[in-house]
Amino acid sequence: MASNNFVDYVKIHTTSGQGGGGSAHFRREKYIPKGGPDGGDGGRGGHVILRGNKQLWTLLHLKFKKHIKAGHGGYGSSALKTGAQGKDEYIDVPLGTIVRDPDTHEFLFEITDDGEEKIIEKGGRGGLGNDHFKSSTNQTPRFAQPGEDGGEGWKILELKVLADVGLVGFPNAGKSTLLSVVSAAKPEIANYPFTTIKPNLGIVKYRDHRSYIMADIPGIIEDAHKGKGLGLRFLRHIERNSLLLFMIPADSDDIKKEYAVLLNELNLYNPELMHKDKLLAISKSDMLDDELTEEIKKDLPEGIETRFISSVAQQGIVELNDLIWKTLNDD
Repeated sequence: MASNNFVDYVKIHTTSGQGGGGSAHFRREKYIPKGGPDGGDGGRGGHVILRGNKQLWTLLHLKFKKHIKAGHGGYGSSALKTGAQGKDEYIDVPLGTIVRDPDTHEFLFEITDDGEEKIIEKGGRGGLGNDHFKSSTNQTPRFAQPGEDGGEGWKILELKVLADVGLVGFPNAGKSTLLSVVSAAKPEIANYPFTTIKPNLGIVKYRDHRSYIMADIPGIIEDAHKGKGLGLRFLRHIERNSLLLFMIPADSDDIKKEYAVLLNELNLYNPELMHKDKLLAISKSDMLDDELTEEIKKDLPEGIETRFISSVAQQGIVELNDLIWKTLNDD
């Protein structure tokens, strides 16, 4: 998926439909010149509704469609006829789309299932016809309710990438290079921080025509959970990955400390992430000789399986792929 076609954040303005007004009509027929009130109710205004669509992977289709409006409800009429309901406006979004208030950044809801529908802007109620207001003391009410106004406002839509494997590491850890080697994805790769500023997805082919999805996600930094660097826009993508592959380069000053910082950032953002399967890859290992490799092995983080790899030299990639597949499919 080309990075310029991947959109994971949009701000849209939604306007629901106004409710139709009730009718103040009276029954008038040939032999009933003074019939009672028979004004019908107005129709409900159209809702703006978000709908999950598993065929979508990006919010690109909303990038240039900022304003979404639903239809107005019809007016009530005689013979207690209710006005037509305003046309609902549906917005199809990828699974994992969350909605936030643009001012408070408050989480409103998330779309997680195919076909799931949630109202993002509720249509106005239709007004009551005059039939509702007749009484023993007022048998000819000459008024009816107007329809309620619809709602309108800005909403933020954010997408959490769905993948089997999410790559976690500081900038320049070699995540993009690994993805480019094991899949057909072509992420931008350069020797400076934050080369990856949007997630890249790649399909990794495994043995016997099997495959899994890997996501290269923008590099984390210390205090990312507070929004520093790419911060929260990075971290939300981690939530929908089955397995987290931590990547730390072999020339790191302190691999154990770097892993602890990465793990801490995830924990501070969402403690639930600690329950996900985790693996560790020491990247750029082609620069190590056997003696250095053995020295590093003595001081690796505990409780996580580790592999030494080099994407450029194609070292350890098959072994890492085997471990990933085994972990993903281990009951």
